[in-house]
Amino acid sequence: MGRKILLVEDDDETADYIVKGLAEQGHVVDHAANGRDGLFLASDGSFDLVILDRMLPGLDGLSLMRALRAAGVGTPVVMLSALASVDDRIEGLEGGSDDYLVKPFSFAELLARVNALLRRSEGAAASTETRLTVGDLEIDLLARMVKRSGKTIELKPREYLLLEYLARNAGRVVTRTMLLEQVWDYHFDPGTNVIDVHVSRLRRKLEEGFDLPILHTVRGAGYRLDAAG
Repeated sequence: MGRKILLVEDDDETADYIVKGLAEQGHVVDHAANGRDGLFLASDGSFDLVILDRMLPGLDGLSLMRALRAAGVGTPVVMLSALASVDDRIEGLEGGSDDYLVKPFSFAELLARVNALLRRSEGAAASTETRLTVGDLEIDLLARMVKRSGKTIELKPREYLLLEYLARNAGRVVTRTMLLEQVWDYHFDPGTNVIDVHVSRLRRKLEEGFDLPILHTVRGAGYRLDAAG
């Protein structure tokens, strides 16, 4: 499931390696090459996770992280560092990072830690969230009821699951592979048009009788639920 990730890393070779690997996993990655730019980007809280190098020009990783936490930004952080002593790790974790990975590292290990933190944060959000809103579309997660502009929309179980997943990723492009894995629990493409059929039916129910489209097809990429068009 693709997420929005910020990488703050000043070494170009390392940054390219991480960005390429995460993009292949379906994540959208923004890259900052120094601490000040990293702090500016991370401060709005729009990222699902931050991968943060400890030794950075302009503003070091520890100072950046402490500034984020002081500002109330709770985005999960994986700190990367060549400093490997127990004291260094403790300092990084107590400074506000959620995980600490020592350089050099394998991408497989970084990805495993990234996925673990994303699952943890998704679980925490899901346990407290009771309602999703996208423009004039409202989803009551407890009652499994959907309304648009106050009008109830009747959905079949699979259509509801599809809509909920799209709504949890509102504004982002959701690929066919992501839908197959997360909504149908297929870890392969069965080669059918099952997704297209369900999306078409869902779009008709969400948009028929309303002025603005909300479920968009992104040609060659997937689908996006977005009231802004």
